[in-house]
Amino acid sequence: MNIGQAARHTGLSAKMIRYYESIGLLKPALRSGSGYRLYQPEDLHSLAFIKRSRDLGFSLEEVARLLTLWQDRQRASADVKALANEHIADLNRRIEELVSLRDTLSELVAHCQGDDRPDCPILKDLAAGGCCH
Repeated sequence: MNIGQAARHTGLSAKMIRYYESIGLLKPALRSGSGYRLYQPEDLHSLAFIKRSRDLGFSLEEVARLLTLWQDRQRASADVKALANEHIADLNRRIEELVSLRDTLSELVAHCQGDDRPDCPILKDLAAGGCCH
């Protein structure tokens, strides 16, 4: 199938498929006599694997590691679990950061009168920017 069909089949854009190929995440597609990319069923499986991994928030580097593990039938599942646990720890750190940001902004919003006066604790905090005190 051509790149447009592969894109529709996997839910990825043709641009993303070309990008994944350019960075070596996906092996180069076979080419037709006229130079068009041709994708085989195993390519579609790899693209689906990449898309699902990205949907779960894995970085491109992590996806590359996961693909290597997936293609290595001699690998230990402990290696995959370790990588997934690292990702969970990273997600938890990011969640904590986002919760802290939300709480800070919520506090600023709660202290803002939201009226016609120019005094605004939100802008005052942003202007302070954590430097130059």
